[in-house]
Amino acid sequence: MDLKWSGQTALVTGSTGGIGLGIAHRLAAEGAEVIISGRGAEKVNTAVRGIKISSGNSVRGVVSDVTTADGASALLEEAGQVDILVNNLGIYESKAFGDITDDDWMRFFDVNVVSGVRLARAAFPAMLHRNQGRIIFVSSESALSVPKEMIHYAVTKTAQLSLARGLAELTRGTRVTVNSVLPGPTRAEGIESFLRSQASNPSASMATIEAEFFAKARQSSLLQRMIDPSEIASLVAYLASPLASATNGAALRVEGGLISTIA
Repeated sequence: MDLKWSGQTALVTGSTGGIGLGIAHRLAAEGAEVIISGRGAEKVNTAVRGIKISSGNSVRGVVSDVTTADGASALLEEAGQVDILVNNLGIYESKAFGDITDDDWMRFFDVNVVSGVRLARAAFPAMLHRNQGRIIFVSSESALSVPKEMIHYAVTKTAQLSLARGLAELTRGTRVTVNSVLPGPTRAEGIESFLRSQASNPSASMATIEAEFFAKARQSSLLQRMIDPSEIASLVAYLASPLASATNGAALRVEGGLISTIA
């Protein structure tokens, strides 16, 4: 689709792999100038090279840790004007509730919630001043359908929905929008080790383990397979574009029908 993004700068956090990299590829293909963000120089440079090869469009990388105030400030200073902010950075793990320590809770909030707060706090006023901009939070289906083995993760993802909706309330009468997307289980970096940790037979083939995961742990999924990052990127690309000008304060699902409610 022609999203008319000439001159638009998109900053995607956690974009050296998985969903973030898929989003970066799609936004670059649509014509945005994309800023790759990650903590490791090698991964950032690899992602930048890959996008340049696939799209030929403008892309640059910034090595920074947005889970710290200094890292977020450095990223924003290097990025300059941001027209599209995709808060994708996130972590997850399987852990019994009684084993989740205070440090675990704080770490998950720092990475999954506060990193996005820092960037939005800086980018949002400038977007309002220009009367144009898009902020998108990559949440999770776990925000609404809480998995018993990842309660701390789910809580942070629900917090992202509240954050996005609250910011959207501040855009009234403007051309700035703030939305969330809710991916389901995605074929991304680290998913194999997570699935094996949940499997009855961790040494089985990945196809067998994946089938067992959906049969036992994610029975409500209508898709009954892992989602590809490019499928999530398509929805993000729409929300970031002028085509989505009337979509604001929404939480849109791309989770394969895992959430059984209709609203």
